[in-house]
Amino acid sequence: MFLCGCFAPFPSHFESLSLPLQLFCVSLWSFCISSWCVCVSSNLFRAAAEAGPHHILKMYNTNGSVVNISPLLEANSEDSYYRLEVVASNLKSELNWLLHYLESKVNEDLGKTPTIISDMKSQVESFKRKLESVEHLSWMGLFKEDSDHQLSKLSPKPKTSQLSVHEEHQQVRREFLNMSTLQVTEEVREHLKTPIFDNWQWEDAEMLVLLQVMFTDLEFLTAFHIELDVLQNFLFKVYCHYNSIPFHNFRHCFCVTQMMYGLIWLTDLRSKIARIDLLIMLTSALCHDLDHPGYNNVYQINAQTDLALRYNDISPLENHHCAVAFGIMSKQECNILKNLTCEQYKYIRGGMIKCILATDMARHNEILNKFKTMRPVFNFTNKEHKEVLMNIMVKVSDISNEARPMAVAEPWLDCLLQEFFNQSDTEKLKGLPVTPFMDRDKVSKPSSQTNFIRFVLLPLFSELTKLFPCLEQHILEPVRRALEYYSDLERASKEEERTAKRRRRSGRPKHEEEEEEEEEERTAKA
Repeated sequence: MFLCGCFAPFPSHFESLSLPLQLFCVSLWSFCISSWCVCVSSNLFRAAAEAGPHHILKMYNTNGSVVNISPLLEANSEDSYYRLEVVASNLKSELNWLLHYLESKVNEDLGKTPTIISDMKSQVESFKRKLESVEHLSWMGLFKEDSDHQLSKLSPKPKTSQLSVHEEHQQVRREFLNMSTLQVTEEVREHLKTPIFDNWQWEDAEMLVLLQVMFTDLEFLTAFHIELDVLQNFLFKVYCHYNSIPFHNFRHCFCVTQMMYGLIWLTDLRSKIARIDLLIMLTSALCHDLDHPGYNNVYQINAQTDLALRYNDISPLENHHCAVAFGIMSKQECNILKNLTCEQYKYIRGGMIKCILATDMARHNEILNKFKTMRPVFNFTNKEHKEVLMNIMVKVSDISNEARPMAVAEPWLDCLLQEFFNQSDTEKLKGLPVTPFMDRDKVSKPSSQTNFIRFVLLPLFSELTKLFPCLEQHILEPVRRALEYYSDLERASKEEERTAKRRRRSGRPKHEEEEEEEEEERTAKA
């Protein structure tokens, strides 16, 4: 084990200390050692790693994928092991505090610092340097027998009373602020810049921390004089204004922002356009679906909702998202733009409105065709070219799930279909026109994706890749694989349907079979 060579034995004069000080020394020693021990529930992991209650722990399997830490975790083996990592921590400050406290107590008792404390300080400093040089905490040999034994000791969590939405939000706020000073590892920071980032393994407060990292790493705070507490207030209010609905929720907001952040780094946009334009794109991605009700523009217009009436049936949702975003920033404590000049504010506001309104899919072909026209002669210094590119990149980020690994993308499709079906069910109940691609009686999982990928995603992603060839492996190839995957599923589904129909028809009069086939052909053409 790594720890064997980390510390020397206790010196012989250790016994000359008073019992309370001996216990405290042992406690400090245990603190250092137990930082490397791993158990089988999140609370035990946290205690074993000596991670504070607000540190962020993640566990990885042999494939490098993040797995959920829970009592249901499969037992590891010599060939199948786990890697535990403190991805955001403040461990050094806790070591310093313990040492300082121990030294002050010893000085109170003895009037001077004994040799043992000096020795311990030296060794703990060495341990801190080792911590800084080690990239992750390793799984320490808990095989099946030990794992089962540990699991048997775990008692079920007591049921907590249902929190109100406000109470849940305040709990997330406390967790976020407690975590906000943590140092996120370089490995996570680099992973955050890629489309393969797995959002499902991060909780709300942790995602807020990562959003703070994005704004910080792009140097927005220094460039635009954004105070950290104002950014945190802004991010939290944005979180609060995303509704708890299946798809257009805060997690979707995080995914779109994270993809936008990744595209900025992958295309090296920082060297091509001004930082103020990067701020527009990232903040637009963050705010692009604020207060989404889970029912699209077609529903808003057909149902003559307040939003449709307020915005005269013109992109009612997107106009609402913009209004909510600037409503949040109208409060001084949340206004990340308050230290800018009037000209800068007007520029950012205008840019954000254009980017967010561009996410209305009713304008998809208009914006894509405009980009196609200018792409062969694209010029980053041309104001119109740059604005269209910014719109395109926010659009790509908004509908980029299929560019992610299938294990990340497919659950999002389930969420989207759930939201679609909710809308079509409501449309049927209210006697409104039923949106065809949302009708649970007509839409299947593979059929919903094949046409969307073929006629929406591939043309859009291909055009952006022509401007940035480096994106082909990151977003275009995964989308092509997704189309192949869902096309195979669709073919298999149709074959199953044909087989089932043949079975039903067996033994029936020939004219009935012919009539049924004709009806199917008419339906398919329609």
